Amino acid sequence: MRSVHALGVAALVMQALPDPTFAGEPKSGGIFRIYHRDSPGSASIHEGATYSINIPFMPVFNNLVIFDQHIAQNSQDTIRPELAESWVWSGDGKTLTFKLRKDVKWHDGKPFTSADVKCTFDMVMGKSQQKFRQNPRKSWYDEVNEVTVNGDYEASFNLKRPQPALLSLLASGYTPVYPCHVSPGDMRTKPVGTGPFKFVEFKANESIKLTKNPDYWKKGLPYLDGIEFTIITNRSTAILGFVSGKFDMTFPTEVSIPLLKDVKSQAPNAVCVVEPNNVSTNIIVNSSNPPFDNVDVRRAMAMALDRKAFVQIQFEGQADIGGTMLPAPAGLWAMPKEMLEQIPGYGPNVEKNREDARKLMQKAGYGPDKKLAIKVSTRNIPVYRDPAIILIDQLKSIYIDAELDVVDTAQWFPKVARKDYSLGLNLTGNAVDDPDQSFYENYSCGSERNYTGYCNKEIEKLFDEQSMEKDVNKRKKLVWEIDKKLQEDVARPIIFHSRTGTCWQPYVKNVTIMSNSSYNGYRYEDVWMDK
Repeated sequence: MRSVHALGVAALVMQALPDPTFAGEPKSGGIFRIYHRDSPGSASIHEGATYSINIPFMPVFNNLVIFDQHIAQNSQDTIRPELAESWVWSGDGKTLTFKLRKDVKWHDGKPFTSADVKCTFDMVMGKSQQKFRQNPRKSWYDEVNEVTVNGDYEASFNLKRPQPALLSLLASGYTPVYPCHVSPGDMRTKPVGTGPFKFVEFKANESIKLTKNPDYWKKGLPYLDGIEFTIITNRSTAILGFVSGKFDMTFPTEVSIPLLKDVKSQAPNAVCVVEPNNVSTNIIVNSSNPPFDNVDVRRAMAMALDRKAFVQIQFEGQADIGGTMLPAPAGLWAMPKEMLEQIPGYGPNVEKNREDARKLMQKAGYGPDKKLAIKVSTRNIPVYRDPAIILIDQLKSIYIDAELDVVDTAQWFPKVARKDYSLGLNLTGNAVDDPDQSFYENYSCGSERNYTGYCNKEIEKLFDEQSMEKDVNKRKKLVWEIDKKLQEDVARPIIFHSRTGTCWQPYVKNVTIMSNSSYNGYRYEDVWMDK
């Protein structure tokens, strides 16, 4: 047996850079006030596909393991224990066994046991009688045969083949353990967890409130008395609330580069950071229906993109151009620039790309006198709408007249999951900076989050090959080839990877913003306020 004892990672923790906002002894008390960008569809993290759910509800739960909440770049080396005290891989790499904590209770007082682990992942894998209404991460566990238990405090994931990345998937903010005794329906409206904060109320389009869990298994935590999220969909109004002192922190990774200047001019003492968030802005194409069942039209659209213009207009140059995987240095699996620029549409000569695109459109029967009229569907929040408007303008250069179709958040993911769209401007967040998460979730045949219906069995064989590869350098080369092929196939054209800001008042201490995922850093159990 090859053992990994999570408690023996103190040396790694010491290597982490200290948080510049941490000073003095923590103080207990206070309500942490954050504005929220929109109203989540429910409170159930496992049924969500947006960090609009993770940010307010991650404090309610625990995982088996979690990425260190104070190391910005998530990796296998930063995984820490939570409900699991330790873990061990079998020699053949096909069984991952967790020893569980014995001192944990659910918020309703019932004990946490291995049965809860099995129940959670049986539901995620679609193997239980109770079903999730939406199950966007089912594909993460396609290689898991079953979860078995040995008594109340040991659980094992039994795999069909080795999958080293499974531990990283389990460390995501998208992977809380749910209670066996609470129905999926109740978890949408009254979630019960084991985490540092207990759910109080969720008023749609108004607010979300959490309160301190006085019986949290980590003694002495949390420091805060509670967390309150006020839902404000207008960005400017929300920023005004922050600079006036109404809020202690902005909605994480939501402050645009232009608005960041406003914050610093009006609240010069605010602490602000800008980080990549591993969220790509991309185009989803319903290739099963005309006109995008025609590969020439799809390729023409991808070749018409002026990615640098998007980056300059929206981010004043502070964003990154790449493929499916997050660009370096924040991203661990980024394709080299010289390889990226070989892909049609990624080369620097935009006008030449568009000239070639117009030829493809004419081949498909379109031109100056016969333009393609379509709708570009997108979610009705600024980070979606703004690039959709730029996209519509750029598509005019290749005989496409597009109209904006905005969709409320609660309806957006169900709409695209049932492929009720022609062309969509979408944001895809990689919850874990690992190819297994990105490739299987977004591009594997049959995945609920494969919104475009892209299905290439030969590519899926490469997914499996890279997933089993233990040598990181060999795996990277496989990942680059896969990523290049996905872009050439116009599976889901990536426009850019954003960088965004987060600001908090100077008295807020111990906040860390992740640099390669916007989904994993919101436990907030040791955040405190020096006031």
